[in-house]
Order: sequence, then C-alpha cells, then structure tokens
Amino acid sequence: MTKRYAPATERNRAPLLAVLQSQLPEQGVVLEIAAGSGQHAAYFAPQLAPRLWLPTDVGAANLASINEWCAEVDCAGLLATQYLDVLDTVWAVEQQVLPESVSAIVNINMLHIAPWACCHALFAGAKRILGDEGVVLIYGPFKQQGQHTSVSNEAFDANLRGENATWGIRDQEAVTEVAREAGFECASTIAMPANNQVLVFRPQ
Repeated sequence: MTKRYAPATERNRAPLLAVLQSQLPEQGVVLEIAAGSGQHAAYFAPQLAPRLWLPTDVGAANLASINEWCAEVDCAGLLATQYLDVLDTVWAVEQQVLPESVSAIVNINMLHIAPWACCHALFAGAKRILGDEGVVLIYGPFKQQGQHTSVSNEAFDANLRGENATWGIRDQEAVTEVAREAGFECASTIAMPANNQVLVFRPQ
C-alpha cells in the first residue's frame, strides 16, 4: 500500500481552501511544491476549477502516494504528478509545455522539514517561472521576530532539530527577506488554526 494518510491534512484542508480561493489568480496552473501524501491535491483541485493543479514532490514514496490519491479523483483540472526538487537549478516543469502558464506556487509544510537552502531555491524558482501577476503561498508554522508563537510550536521545533539539525521552524522575517531578495514582497500574513500561518508573496 503506497497511499499515505496525514491526519493534519484533513484538519487544515478546509481553512486552507478558503485562503486559496481568496488569494489565487482565477486561472492558470497552480504548482504545488512538496505535495506530500497527495491529500491536498486531491481535495483542492476539483474545488478550484477552472484553475489547473499540478502536484509535485521529490520523494519516491510521496510521488506514489500522490498518484494513488489523485487516481481517485475525477477532475480534468488535476494534472499528472511530477518530480520536482527545489534545489535543482532548473526545474523540469520549466522545460515543459503546460496547458496554461503557471500563475501560482503553493508550498505547504515544507520549510521546517527541509534545509534552509530550500527556501532560497523556492523563491529563485518562483522568480524564474512566475509572471508579474503570480503569487506564492507558503503555509506552515513560523517564528515571529525570532520568537515562537506557542509552547507547542517551541516543542515541535525542538523535536525537528533533534531529528535533523538542518530542520526547524523558520523565522517569518527571514523568509520574507529571502523573498525580497528574489523580487517578492509579503503582501499578507494570514493566521490559521493550530498556530500556523499562510504567507502570501507577490512580485514587487
């Protein structure tokens, strides 16, 4: 059985959908980077038409799970799952002819379980692939001005760093600075349940 299930995805998908509906461009390809289990892709794609949803991931186990979740959905707007490593200097998707241009990048719960270099690479890729009207939405837990926003996030951060020294909850201001260097500004910060945030970035 390659299909994975993440309970947190079931809990956060409805609030996330509301944010996506309010922040995404009305058309184009939404490129999901680090799609994880695939539950979000299967849930979002049918409800975000006429936008097209393109789920990607770097891990073989995740790619297999995404395929299983998406196979259960009858949605013309759900594009075939693809491999994407943000650290690649050119993403494979950049070299393809897509049905429409990429108008948005969505990244859910990646930055705290990836090396910091992935944040730089994410915005470098966004700069290459998005037009002037594009948007980058990043969801997850963040520190604010170097401080955790909750005791539970502080404990979570300690667990992450104990598992991998290159992981950890990122500082919102540091992410915003990386984005600014790549030509994006933080247009809004949206508070989400369970001490998470959505950071919305648009080209400067």
